[in-house]
Amino acid sequence: MAIFAVKKGNESNDGLQQRFKKQVQNLGLMKLMRSRSHFRRPFSKRMIRLRALKREEHRTQNRKRQFYSNM
Repeated sequence: MAIFAVKKGNESNDGLQQRFKKQVQNLGLMKLMRSRSHFRRPFSKRMIRLRALKREEHRTQNRKRQFYSNM
């Protein structure tokens, strides 16, 4: 994925640099590169299931809290 910025007319170097940085930021390139910089082992099926159960538990607690807060 090549990103480049060509100087427009009498655009200053600072303006060109800001436009380039904005393109990089809009593409989410820095976020992607930072995430790729360190290897992360994919989650095991066991961990995925445990996290799903925990999420479901939090959701039920939030529903209870929401129901009882209106009384």
